[in-house]
Amino acid sequence: MHVFVTGATGFIGSAVVQDLLKAGHQVTGLARTEDGAKALIAAGAAVQRGSLEDLDSLGQGAKTADGVLHLAFIHDFSKFEENCKTDRAAILAMGEVLEGTNKPLIVTSGTALLPTGKLTEEDAPYKGPGGVPRVLSEDTTAELRARGLKASIMRLPPTVHGKGEHGFIPMVIGVAREKGVSAYVGDGQNVWNTVHRLDAAKAYRLALESGATHPIYHAVAEEGITTKSIAEVIGKQLNLPVISVPAEEAGNHFGFIGYFFSKDAPASSKLTRQWLHWEPVQPGLIADLQEGHYFK
Repeated sequence: MHVFVTGATGFIGSAVVQDLLKAGHQVTGLARTEDGAKALIAAGAAVQRGSLEDLDSLGQGAKTADGVLHLAFIHDFSKFEENCKTDRAAILAMGEVLEGTNKPLIVTSGTALLPTGKLTEEDAPYKGPGGVPRVLSEDTTAELRARGLKASIMRLPPTVHGKGEHGFIPMVIGVAREKGVSAYVGDGQNVWNTVHRLDAAKAYRLALESGATHPIYHAVAEEGITTKSIAEVIGKQLNLPVISVPAEEAGNHFGFIGYFFSKDAPASSKLTRQWLHWEPVQPGLIADLQEGHYFK
């Protein structure tokens, strides 16, 4: 299969490219910069130059492929709503050239949009804070599926971990270094669902190979790791005291990530495992943190 991948040089996307190539697929990755193009060529992939704003390039990449994995997103939170609209336009541009072809399109979303406080499965409707524009990716993909396209959502956990991560966990570690304490919120029994980037990459490939049969997949390896256990391993690695921060002070202590670190967000991948015969094999989050590479 010839696969077009957006976000192909990112933390997760680069793992997806390697997994596809190892499975014998041909890969063309979207590259915005010369360095990105060189990285794709070095990995053994072909290059489609362009960006999420370049709808013609996206359409060309999708048109010449047998399937599309859309992982790219512009992570400039000062223009978050605008970037979500850009993402919608990108999904629509690729969907237009795939319409009537029976070629699968897998679009990335997140389990953080799901209702909190209970274990949610793949059929759970998203329910983030009112008016969160990031749900446009799910809305747009549902629109395409209703038009007959093989379009599916891959929901990722708030923490996709592994060497080179630059998401929430490094941010929490950075706060611990700055404050001199490793903190959790309240009793710390709220949980995050997690997955290793290599396991997530395999889930994308399997969903694509299956033809995007189901509307939504969950690339979740661990249903829920308590934030207290995360804070404890960070404290041990940095030799810092571990403390509780009251919920009303989470924003002051953690900054904007305080909202996310306060969430109770368990999620299941039971159906995804059944549908795709996907079984995560990489280390869990705590074991990954204990290896020490996050603290170098």
